[in-house]
Amino acid sequence: MTPALDPMPTDWTTALAVVAHPDDMEYGASGAVAAWTDGGRSVSYLLITAGEAGIDSMDPDEAGPLRADEQEAACAAVGVRDLEILDHPDGVLTYGLELRRDIARSIRRVRPELVVTLNHRESFGPGRLNMADHVVTGQATIDAVRDAGNRWVFRDLLDDEGLEPWGGVRWVAVANSPQATHAQDLSERDVERAVASLAAHRAYLDALGPGPMSDPGAFLRNLFTARGGDPLMTFELLPM
Repeated sequence: MTPALDPMPTDWTTALAVVAHPDDMEYGASGAVAAWTDGGRSVSYLLITAGEAGIDSMDPDEAGPLRADEQEAACAAVGVRDLEILDHPDGVLTYGLELRRDIARSIRRVRPELVVTLNHRESFGPGRLNMADHVVTGQATIDAVRDAGNRWVFRDLLDDEGLEPWGGVRWVAVANSPQATHAQDLSERDVERAVASLAAHRAYLDALGPGPMSDPGAFLRNLFTARGGDPLMTFELLPM
């Protein structure tokens, strides 16, 4: 039997999504974002890289700005107005203090109650191994939540940048985790906006060639209904 999922919490107003690449949020999580922004909540995005190494047929110097533009359009489709893209190198992210500091900086700036990141587990399920950038970003995000609340960690964020500690993060929600615990119900409008957000990554999807991503609508609708019943997006919710 498929275990029942608890509903995502609703008693929050501000969220920050931290992912490695343009398009990471659009593989399902943007459907939940659409529901949240429609409900009056504020969601900001922090991308660790510009995804410049993601298109084999395009030089990174060209791909990075193009993918950033596509991410802007994807954000607009689901009501996200605050997008920050860092310049860590795509494809070769390493876990370390610099990455934790950069994420902690954004957490202190946005002051979210909910932090969303992509699956950092070993796999996405049987036969679907995860990639290093996702693993590194997810673990660094969880650690940076704690860093952001400790005034004695990364003291330059306060002393030099005036960013007060923020210990108000109550949960980290891990999208597409194989250990899902919670779900966000989606309306047809949420699904349509999620499809529009994924379709905004047109150059990236076209470069993938024929396959499941040739039809973003079918891909997401299958994802959202994979557990049967009405559309929903699943998360592993980690209380902080």
